[in-house]
Amino acid sequence: MRSRRFPRTDWTRTRCFDKLREAGVSLLGGHTVQDREIKFGYAVTGAIDPARVLSNAGAQPGDVLFLTKPLGTGIVGTAIKFDRAPQPLVDAAVRSMTTLNRAAAEALQRLPREAVHACTDITGFGLAGHGTEMARASGVTLTLAAGRLPLFPGVVAIVDANHSGGLDSNREHFAGGVQVSRGVAEAVEALLYDPQTSGGLLVAADLAAADAVESALRGAGVEPYRIGTAGPAISAVHVVVEP
Repeated sequence: MRSRRFPRTDWTRTRCFDKLREAGVSLLGGHTVQDREIKFGYAVTGAIDPARVLSNAGAQPGDVLFLTKPLGTGIVGTAIKFDRAPQPLVDAAVRSMTTLNRAAAEALQRLPREAVHACTDITGFGLAGHGTEMARASGVTLTLAAGRLPLFPGVVAIVDANHSGGLDSNREHFAGGVQVSRGVAEAVEALLYDPQTSGGLLVAADLAAADAVESALRGAGVEPYRIGTAGPAISAVHVVVEP
């Protein structure tokens, strides 16, 4: 690619392989496609001890919600394609996307089983979509504090000009169950639907264990952001967003 923001293909291939090794997985087989743009995808196969699974079901009223990475990688990725993203913002987003959730997951696994009730990663459906799935699976309503959401510095300024198709699709699919209060900025609301590449973990922690969960994550080098709480289910409302 001609833009200085895109790495060379050989560098990208090496970086991807390094991440696979860091995750402790093997790359088996594959196909090569020559195109103007760099693209790749993986089909992941593995096994896990059922006793170690944290699902997106199980959140309970009173739980504290943590998010482990800032939001906005979809906006930044769209802006990169058109050379509309400031380099410091690009660098911050790339660092986040190339950071595995491994440290966070391992920190949660070391906690007492009752400390974490539910967990999911934030990827293509955005925070609103994956939060909706957690709420539905758990029979609760999630209340998010917009002012506490972690956002990449500078991303709000470029939201309006860099909506992806995925963002608009997520809004169309999930907005019916998302109740946004007055006072929440439109750009921040849009970021709720932004599809994330290698987003963070959304964790529903028992209130009594919230400090321990935060300490465990921080001790693992992960910044935990308290973004809200889970409450009793509200009919047809899965996520409430307050200022």
